[in-house]
Amino acid sequence: VQLQAFGGGSVQAGGSLTLSCGISGRATTSYAVGWFRQAPGKEREFVSVIPWNPNRAGYADSVKGRFTISRDDAKNTVYLQMNALRPEDTAVYSCAATSSTLLSRETSDYDYWGQGTLVTVSS
Repeated sequence: VQLQAFGGGSVQAGGSLTLSCGISGRATTSYAVGWFRQAPGKEREFVSVIPWNPNRAGYADSVKGRFTISRDDAKNTVYLQMNALRPEDTAVYSCAATSSTLLSRETSDYDYWGQGTLVTVSS
């Protein structure tokens, strides 16, 4: 399974961006896909996850109500709609795939990772 994140950019605080994660390989719809981010000098942290059943999506408390994750299996793409962006959302955002059904927030549970895309939010 291969993943690639794109759609990052620079926005002002309060703005919006939509990230996309393209997925290719075998049985891609059987994987849950998570978004993680890593700010300069900080550990990578969980942002959101969506399993094959999109009604069970999960979010970090810091983004709940502002970010929305969705998936289009016909296009093999997972999206992260980010609204009301804050300077503290500035980070490299990466998507990853896991066969776990537990809506995992742990990086160690993810089997495949894509290259990240940079999001910069200015105040």
